[in-house]
Amino acid sequence: MMDSTKYSVGYYNPPKSEYRWVHKDHIEAAPAWCSVDLRDGNQSLVIPMSLDEKLEFFKLLVDIGFKEIEVGFPAASDTEYNFLRTLIDNNMIPDDVTVQVLTQCRDHIIRKTFDALKGTKNAIVHFYNSTSVVQREQVFKKDKEEIMKIATDGAKLVKELAEEYDGNFRFEYSPESFTGTEPEYALDVCNAVLDILKPTAERPVIINLPVTVSMSMSHVYANQIEYMSDNMKYRENVILSVHPHNDRGCGVADAEFALLAGADRIEGTLFGNGERTGNVDIITLAMNMYSHGVNPNLDFSDMPGIVELYEKVTRMHVYERTPYAGALVFAAFSGSHQDAIAKGMKWREEKKLNGWNVPYIPIDPEDIGRTYDADVIRVNSQSGKGGIGFILEQNYGYALPKMMREHFSYKVKSISDRKHSELKPDEILEIFEKFYMNRTKPVNVTEAHFEQKDGITATVTIDINGDTVEKTASGNGRLDAVSNAIKQCIGNKYVIEHYSEHSLTHGSNSDAIAYVGICTKAGELAWGTGTDSDIIKSGIKALVSACNQMEEQEKKAD
Repeated sequence: MMDSTKYSVGYYNPPKSEYRWVHKDHIEAAPAWCSVDLRDGNQSLVIPMSLDEKLEFFKLLVDIGFKEIEVGFPAASDTEYNFLRTLIDNNMIPDDVTVQVLTQCRDHIIRKTFDALKGTKNAIVHFYNSTSVVQREQVFKKDKEEIMKIATDGAKLVKELAEEYDGNFRFEYSPESFTGTEPEYALDVCNAVLDILKPTAERPVIINLPVTVSMSMSHVYANQIEYMSDNMKYRENVILSVHPHNDRGCGVADAEFALLAGADRIEGTLFGNGERTGNVDIITLAMNMYSHGVNPNLDFSDMPGIVELYEKVTRMHVYERTPYAGALVFAAFSGSHQDAIAKGMKWREEKKLNGWNVPYIPIDPEDIGRTYDADVIRVNSQSGKGGIGFILEQNYGYALPKMMREHFSYKVKSISDRKHSELKPDEILEIFEKFYMNRTKPVNVTEAHFEQKDGITATVTIDINGDTVEKTASGNGRLDAVSNAIKQCIGNKYVIEHYSEHSLTHGSNSDAIAYVGICTKAGELAWGTGTDSDIIKSGIKALVSACNQMEEQEKKAD
């Protein structure tokens, strides 16, 4: 049985501040980014990555544009140590990329961390200790002064060792479990660390305030960040960083609110992989900025390739509805959604617009390596005429008349419903061609000759049920004359309701396609299409196809 009475608020509101962040409505510029995929993300995998997989992932992160990459906890295991040494010894770290390593505030671990960093050009030494009430009381059994001493002793040692080893070392300190720490005490600890490290404009220090465990609503975290930002010593020389976890499903919101509240830097992972429910998803966070016109300074233009490599090396699966990256995030199955999207796309094309404002699709899928035909309009039994027509036009150049799109959509949805599956574009084309295009049974026109007599007179050779006959008829045009000749064979049981045509390709040798809709005496519409390099012949083929469609409908009615 669920019992909510066992839970109480475990977070601490900061002393009242101005809460200026609530008056901001968007993020104006990208933060500094640090990927922790190779440390936080890797340690949360069921099967951690091998050395080769880590190297492959590291290269991906560099290609995406990360300038700070946490590569591991080198004092924790030989695997972590060897990965860092492989990067350094093989000169695999670009000059503009800084590797970050994690260490607890313990003497021998800090020393081994610096040993692992020998020969690196640029590195961030990230040291931490837990400061929360529950950690102080239950885990370390130490008071505030003793916990602060752990932090300051760690700061003294990293500063001392940085002077002994060659390399450009920067420092990062995290009061772990910040969200469960009294803000005033967290501030005191961070300021004590900063007093030792003495940050300057040339050598700023990173203070990282992690959502080690998400405990509050996002606005409370933002209040905590603003309080820390307003009251931290050396603030102009401090890079204020956040590392949100996702226990409450608010990792992205926590990060966005923190940036509004004064944070300068984000630590997170691709697709949010991390301990428990994960870290903040950097892809979602960065693409949210992108959708507001802010350059995130990260390149996700090949999202399918990123997903493929990520799934290969982590053995994790990117959920189909994951924002921006999931296989179905741009997919519209609903008929009304498909119709709106198709009209929006047509509007952009007609108006020659660069700006993106298409119904239901927040960003241009092509920006991240997706395609309209395969990703946006998806067809199943819930789909509508607009989307199905869009697929035929987008992929194959067939601009079906409005009434024909509706007629065709019922056939497509019926087939999808019976199959209980989605239909791919080539399957939709196959259905279209089978039911409507260049049909020749039971009626076919094999030859037609015209002369200007009684309007237009046509001499037409017709195959009907295996027999060949020749009929002569007049009409107000070539198609009407051929139609009247056909009626002599099958009876006067339809009228032509619609005729349209267009070119399928550009150029003098292009094929034309014609669409003919006929209304039967029963009041039903039958449709046909015809293609030919000769527009007259394509119209005749379309009429014949419509007549054969009518014959089929009559048989089913019987």
